[in-house]
Amino acid sequence: MPLASAALDVSGPRDYAFDWALVDVETSGLVARRDRVLSVAVVTLGPDGEQTGEFSTLLEPGCDPGPVHVHGLTAERLSGSPTFDQVAGRIGAMLQDRVLVAHNAQFDYDFLAHEFARARMWLPVSQRLCTLALNRRVDPPTGDLKLGTLAAHYGVRQLRAHDALDDTRVLAGVLRASLREAARLDLPLPLVACPPRQDPQFAPKPPKTACSFRNPGRLSPGGPLVQGMKIAMTGETATSRAELVGRSVAAGLNMMASVSRHTSALVTNDSSSGSAKARRAAAEGVPIVDEYTFLRLLRDVRPGTPHTPTTATVTTAAAAAATPVPASIPPARTPQDAVDTPAAAPLPMSAAAPAPAPAPAPAPALAPTAAAPTSPAEPTAPVRTLAGRRVLVLGGTHPDAAAARARVVELGGAAAINLSASVTDVVLLTGGDADRRMRRISSLALPTYGVGWLDAPVTAPLPGRNDRNDRRKATHVMPRGGVIDLPDGKTMAARWTVTASWAQQTACEIDVVALVVDEDEQVSFDEDFVFYGAPENPGGTVRLLGDGPTEQTVSIDLATLPPAAHKVVVAASIDGPPTFGDVGAIQISAGPGTSAAPLVQATLDAATTERTMLLAEIYRRGPRWRLRAVGQGYDDGLGALARSYGVDVAD
Repeated sequence: MPLASAALDVSGPRDYAFDWALVDVETSGLVARRDRVLSVAVVTLGPDGEQTGEFSTLLEPGCDPGPVHVHGLTAERLSGSPTFDQVAGRIGAMLQDRVLVAHNAQFDYDFLAHEFARARMWLPVSQRLCTLALNRRVDPPTGDLKLGTLAAHYGVRQLRAHDALDDTRVLAGVLRASLREAARLDLPLPLVACPPRQDPQFAPKPPKTACSFRNPGRLSPGGPLVQGMKIAMTGETATSRAELVGRSVAAGLNMMASVSRHTSALVTNDSSSGSAKARRAAAEGVPIVDEYTFLRLLRDVRPGTPHTPTTATVTTAAAAAATPVPASIPPARTPQDAVDTPAAAPLPMSAAAPAPAPAPAPAPALAPTAAAPTSPAEPTAPVRTLAGRRVLVLGGTHPDAAAARARVVELGGAAAINLSASVTDVVLLTGGDADRRMRRISSLALPTYGVGWLDAPVTAPLPGRNDRNDRRKATHVMPRGGVIDLPDGKTMAARWTVTASWAQQTACEIDVVALVVDEDEQVSFDEDFVFYGAPENPGGTVRLLGDGPTEQTVSIDLATLPPAAHKVVVAASIDGPPTFGDVGAIQISAGPGTSAAPLVQATLDAATTERTMLLAEIYRRGPRWRLRAVGQGYDDGLGALARSYGVDVAD
């Protein structure tokens, strides 16, 4: 099928013209370190958007082909195909000195990196562009951001879904159209510098088994060990450490790599050794036993309480109170523990209708100046709604802009932090008319208002925005501290994602991280701390995806999280001296899958001096999972946050 010829609009201050290498792979599974590529296709484009090359092939993976019902590639069909190392040179030549492009690019990039590593070759890619991330910035009025949906929206013909070559040809059309929209909106491209993903430091460690029992607390003097107790060890032992750990795990104990206030006992033959674990145990009052005593107690470990979800949904406000943020983190400028809203509203199973709004949580903003403005001049005037509107606030001081965005949410609208195709209205605070985006806003004929408009907004109809499949109409806008039930049933089988994004002109580095914690707010092992250097936990249930310099996503497989996993905490940290007050608003959105419609959105604003921020939590409440928009910040760095959740972080 010939590619439709379409010149790219590369006008404007930014350079949209690159040599591109568009890639699609079909794989035997979803885990790059374990599964293999079954077919690969590469299409190259020049800076003008014209095709310059094309290559595709089936591959002999040397393993079971996996979900044949998805890709249609049986072992018989793959038999006799070349192995990846036989075609790696040709693929590498097509990728060399080009920007790799894919839809959900980290997936394709990681698989290629692992295949090149197995072939003892280096993946010659220094930058990549994800068309999924690009279209999140463009924000077209589509039901979702899947490749087929975008192809239909942009008028690109698709013949065979999940065929690598056809998907790559379709991707070329979607890329051209997306670049034209980005140029129209004057959006910077979300180009990502590619680390050496085949480097051993990025390979997740072998899976570890989470403890099946709840922590019963500390070891009492003269008392027995109980299944679920958290045990740490330090120093030399007569019995090999591997044997001690193996026997302990087999007995149902939870072996930890560090000491915290939740540790049940520390095993050491030298309590005065001065090790970090011994010092922390002394500071926290953790019981200390020697190796001989521990081995004796191991002979009679008492039964514990298994991790099993309760059978009743909690609906009262008192019972639904949130677990406080770990006490070892110093409080924010305005300390406030996030709490559940009474009877958290459930998300609809279908994104076709808006979700009911939960009652606002009582938690105030991080800074008092971020409180939503009121209109004392007209106390009895009816409040007009901004439902279905997406409002961009420009100019003003950070507290003023935060207050304006809070007012937008209060009126039922969504507070935009970047210009996109979904923005319906613009509010100009002091200096806002000098913002560089005003030129594009004027050319797009977007209505602009002063801050007084938010007292009683009068809005114009939205021409061309009546598409029933527009996912933005189904997105539920949450306030800071808001809580909502996630759907159960079939939707629970899918991975859920929490995406954080911030202003595209942000210059500092922001790292999004995730921690899988138990009911004590502690990780079961250090590898449950997911960050840039370790982007996947051992079981593969939580992954960090980064396909944009101002956007990062945490993907969570709720269906396969172990029963001991009570909560997944999503946080962000700034590298260097800037603070979140310098960054401004952080927008989070959540939904099932990376390209599905986001069902929830919140704008977290009002930070001042904080360098770390808790963005969101997905946690168990009875038989359901819930999502909370947190927005709680701290002046300390990422290391202090990780330690508070039990991660053994080197100084």
